[in-house]
Amino acid sequence: MKKILTLLFFACTCYSVQLQAAEPTPDRTYWANLLYKISEPVLSNMSKGELVKNMQVEVSPTWDGRRTRVTYMEAFGRLMAGLAPWLSLPDDNTSEGKQRKQLREWALKSYAHAVDPDSPDYLQWDKEGQALVDAAYVANSFLRAPKQLWEPLDEVTKKRYVDEFQKLRWVDPPYTNWLLFSAMIETFLLSIDEQYDAYRIHSAIRKIEEWYVGDGWYADGTHFAFDYYNSYVIQPMYVEVLEVLVTKNRMVKQETLDIARKRMQRYGLILERFISPEGSFPAFGRSMTYRMGAFQPLALLSWRQELPEELSEGQVRSALTCVMKRMFEAKGNFNEKGFLQLGFAGHQPNLADWYTNNGSLYLTSLTFLPLGLPADHSFWAAPAEDWTAKKAWSGEDFPKDHAIGF
Repeated sequence: MKKILTLLFFACTCYSVQLQAAEPTPDRTYWANLLYKISEPVLSNMSKGELVKNMQVEVSPTWDGRRTRVTYMEAFGRLMAGLAPWLSLPDDNTSEGKQRKQLREWALKSYAHAVDPDSPDYLQWDKEGQALVDAAYVANSFLRAPKQLWEPLDEVTKKRYVDEFQKLRWVDPPYTNWLLFSAMIETFLLSIDEQYDAYRIHSAIRKIEEWYVGDGWYADGTHFAFDYYNSYVIQPMYVEVLEVLVTKNRMVKQETLDIARKRMQRYGLILERFISPEGSFPAFGRSMTYRMGAFQPLALLSWRQELPEELSEGQVRSALTCVMKRMFEAKGNFNEKGFLQLGFAGHQPNLADWYTNNGSLYLTSLTFLPLGLPADHSFWAAPAEDWTAKKAWSGEDFPKDHAIGF
C-alpha cells in the first residue's frame, strides 16, 4: 500500500510539473527575455570595443554604396532609444533585474566607446549624412533615461557627445522626417543647457505642422505616402521635442503639445485596429524590415500612461504580445551570432530598401518602451483582454470608429 501511495504521489507531482511547464510565459517575462536577446549581441560586444570586430554586416541587395560602417551606429542608436526606459528602472534581485543591470553596465561602457576616437568601436559621426539619423536616436535615448544613461557618464565622454552632436550641423536635412532628427539632437542639447540651434528645432516643428493631413496622420514631406514613418519617427519625435520646449518655456505653448499628443492617441487607435486576431498587421510601405517599430507610438503612449480612453492596457499589452510572438518565433530573424537579419518575419533580404543594413533593424526595439513601467504596474498586471480586431471577427461588440477634426 505504501508503495502504491508513493507511486501515486510521484505521478501527481509529475503531472503538476507538466501543468506548470505548459502554462504560458507571463507577458512581461516574454518581453524582457526577447529584448535581452535582441540587445545582448550588440551591447556585450560594444562594451568591450568589439562590435565592429564581431557583428556580421548584412546590407540590402540594392545597397546604395555608402560606407557600411554606418551599420554599427544604426544598431547602437536605435537599440538604445528603445531600451532606455527599461534601463531606467531601479535594480532588484529578480532574473529580470539582473538582465537589466547587466545591459545598463554594458550600455554605459558602449556609450563611451561610441565617442572615443581611440576605440575600435568609435562610431562614424562624419563622412555620411546618415550619422544625423542615428545620432538623433542616441540623443533620444538620453532624453528617455537621463539619470541612468546620461548623468553617469564621465565628463570627457559627455563633452565628446556634445561636440559630436554640434558638429553634425554640417548635414543639411531634406524636407522629410529628417528635419526631426536635427530637432531631436538640438533639443537634447537644450535639455542639458548646452549651446543649441533654435532654428533647426523650430523649422522642423513648423514643417511638421504644415504636413498634417488629418485624422492623426502627417505626411513625410510635401506628398503623403502610406507607410509607417508616422511610427518610426514623426509622431514620437515630434511630441518628445515639444515636451522639452514646453518644459523649457521655449516658444511653444502647452496647447500645441496637447494637440500633437491627441493626434498621436488617434494614430495609436488606428495602429491597434491594424492588429489582426492572429497577431499579424499590414505589411505596407517602405522600411518594413523595421519590424515592430511600426508600433512605437502605441508603446510610447503606454509607457507614458497616456493611452486614449478607448484602449485598455490589457488589450494593448495582449495585442502587442501576440504580434511579438507571431513575428519573432518565425525562423530566420537572427543569424548564428544572434544579430538581427534583414527581413520582416524571418530572413527576407529582398524586402530591404536601398538604405537598409541589419543595424537599421534595431528600430524594432522601440515597441518595448512599456518595459519602463514597473512589473506591478497595471499595464502588466491588468487581465488580458481581446483587442479590437479579435472582438470584431469573433462576433463580439466592439467600439465604432470615428475620425478626429484637429
